[in-house]
Amino acid sequence: MVIAKTVLIDMIKKGIVKITPLKMDQIGPGSIDLSLGNEFRLYPPDSKSIRVTEGTDFKRYTKKITAEEIIIRPGDFVIGITKEKIKLPENICGWLQGRSRFARLGLTIHMTASFVQPGSENRQVLEMFNLGPHPLAIKAGERIVQLVLERTEGRGKLTGKFKNQVL
Repeated sequence: MVIAKTVLIDMIKKGIVKITPLKMDQIGPGSIDLSLGNEFRLYPPDSKSIRVTEGTDFKRYTKKITAEEIIIRPGDFVIGITKEKIKLPENICGWLQGRSRFARLGLTIHMTASFVQPGSENRQVLEMFNLGPHPLAIKAGERIVQLVLERTEGRGKLTGKFKNQVL
């Protein structure tokens, strides 16, 4: 069940859910807006294929940059990360959703990895793609994604490769 604003605020005030930094106006009726950080990974133009396996590391094929604005051309894929770090208890999970105002410009925020595991304590990686006909200029700090939280049945804790996500 999705956690609504009044309960979200209560959980944040009690420290059950932690989001840093956070301004209270980021909390909507059923979600929390998260903003784009200033770290990105770009795929340089290359005609070589990438073998997709469990061990394939995207960092090997990308270049990390820091920028206050990124331009995503039509058909380009850029990896970003949220400015905010979130900490969820073991009985709360979440979903990252692009905001409709930006989707209407052709911006997708996550390709497939929208699920935030219970017990997560990290910044969220954003898999951004421009499906529109125009280049999109996006400034760091723009609230481009929303986090929808819900309770889990039972408990779980994120472990493994992406436990401490960094770009």
